[in-house]
Amino acid sequence: MASTASALSWNSSTWLQNPLNNYNQPTKVSDDRMVFVVVAQKKARKLRKIILKEDVAELGKKGQLMDVKAGYYRNYLQPMGMAQIVTPLLLKEMKIEEERIEAEKKRILRTKSYGEQNQVKEEAQQLAVVFETVGAFKVKRKGGKGKQIFGTVTAQDLVDIIKAQLQRDVDKRIVSLPEIRETGEYVAELKLHPEVTALVRLNVFAN
Repeated sequence: MASTASALSWNSSTWLQNPLNNYNQPTKVSDDRMVFVVVAQKKARKLRKIILKEDVAELGKKGQLMDVKAGYYRNYLQPMGMAQIVTPLLLKEMKIEEERIEAEKKRILRTKSYGEQNQVKEEAQQLAVVFETVGAFKVKRKGGKGKQIFGTVTAQDLVDIIKAQLQRDVDKRIVSLPEIRETGEYVAELKLHPEVTALVRLNVFAN
């Protein structure tokens, strides 16, 4: 026991004299047991998960979630009313509010889209009235035997006539024509809108 106590005393004094050389180094005693000098680690800094209630310079924007030092929150952010601690209840409320805002955006878009669709439909209805009240469009073709004509009348022919007489551009893809091989009066359809179809009269005659 005397030798062990002596060894411990000698090693303790040696460590005190040379603390850097003996940092966390094992010390051997006479009975082959090892004694370690344990240095306590610094206590980890506490963090707080917060949400900013307003823009904070060099920190973040309003509504932003982040981790900050507990002391910074306690001594500055909280007293100034700039932030609050994030809790499960707060997260739930935030989610509900985000869903409400998103639903409102979608509702506004639907309303706007519905209004635009109504406007397009109304314009198509007005144009249909113009086409149906303007009278028959006259189409000249070279005559053949009897009532026959050379060639036929196409959708492009009708589009060109409308452009010339009414100064309106019409897509030939919305024009539906019966087969025209003879002189006479025909009715063409113009699909101006999924719910609006204008009936246009054509008077085909031979020159």
